[in-house]
Amino acid sequence: MSGPNGDPNMSIDDGIINDEDDFGDEEEYEAINSMLDQINSYLDDLEERNDSLNGKLHELMESNRQARLDFRAQLSGPKTQEEHCPADGDSPSPSKEDLNEDNGAGK
Repeated sequence: MSGPNGDPNMSIDDGIINDEDDFGDEEEYEAINSMLDQINSYLDDLEERNDSLNGKLHELMESNRQARLDFRAQLSGPKTQEEHCPADGDSPSPSKEDLNEDNGAGK
């Protein structure tokens, strides 16, 4: 007699699934599902960390870009603040000694 698909080496009884084996398989499926849930949880955590690092990287890159722009502006831009406003000891107005030398009084 041939099997369910016409296979001559298979009897009809070989195609029947035993319900006794299903209980062992069910435990295996539960263990596999548990492992998959755990892997999924790890992957979610990894994705959150990746997103966080990506955001911090973008902030760092923007900060670096702004710092480069500021540095370039200082190098090639208008005079620095020190050149506009000299330090306290370097007053742009002439001192009494300078005035005396210009008038010939210091000689």
